[in-house]
Amino acid sequence: MTKPLSYFHLHLISDATGETLLAAGRAASAQYVNARAIEHIYPLIRTEKQLRKVLEQIDTEPGIVLYTVVDPKLAAIIDQSCAEMGVPSVSVLEPVLNTFQSYLGAPAHRRASAQHVLNADYFRRIDALNFTMEHDDGVLPADIEEADVILVGISRTSKTPTSIYLANRGIKTANVPLVPGIPVPDVLLTAKRPLIVGLIATAERISQIRQNRALGNMPSINSSLYTDRASIAEELTYARNLCNRNGWPIIDVTRRSIEETAAAILALLRNGKQEGFSS
Repeated sequence: MTKPLSYFHLHLISDATGETLLAAGRAASAQYVNARAIEHIYPLIRTEKQLRKVLEQIDTEPGIVLYTVVDPKLAAIIDQSCAEMGVPSVSVLEPVLNTFQSYLGAPAHRRASAQHVLNADYFRRIDALNFTMEHDDGVLPADIEEADVILVGISRTSKTPTSIYLANRGIKTANVPLVPGIPVPDVLLTAKRPLIVGLIATAERISQIRQNRALGNMPSINSSLYTDRASIAEELTYARNLCNRNGWPIIDVTRRSIEETAAAILALLRNGKQEGFSS
């Protein structure tokens, strides 16, 4: 018998943007299929006055409290107040910082938003994102050799979202749609520097995604052929053959999240493998 869905309050307190905390909270929540978190996010909490207002809200709607606050005084207030309210609180970063301190033999500087400093890595990611947006969906100008990765695949194989995810990791990424009967750009076949990766999925999966896609603003597409599994299978065969002829690695994204696909691509980049990969 299926258990009824239940809901709980999840309070996320951060002295920065809260992105790290939100990811951790959602990763933990995802392990509970019969429970859904009602998320309350409190970013940029850096003073006791701000924190007291947050604690008042938690007292009104008690639940699990996760926090990433590096100021020891504020962290102590959170722990003490939560204990008095009878709600659990967890410092997400503290066990990690303790491990770093033990291994490195030095305490952390405890700077709020330290990961968001405008350093060279930050500007590299911004540059990669700009490049990726300018080279989306087959736009391959003369500067394509500046790309780190080029993703190829038929429609609905997650090329664009994967490209954007990689760009946020500082990887300049372009993507090119593969359509049977339409030759790929010559610049793609002659590119030397970029890692070119083919993305595929099962015909069933692609058909399902395409059926859910609104076609009203794309009158040039034959919707019956666009979602037909036999036609999609032919598209996939064309894509596989093209990748195999050119020695481009292939990644099956059917059961992969965008993050998992990106991780596989990053592994290829690290290993310097341009061929012989299929997953």
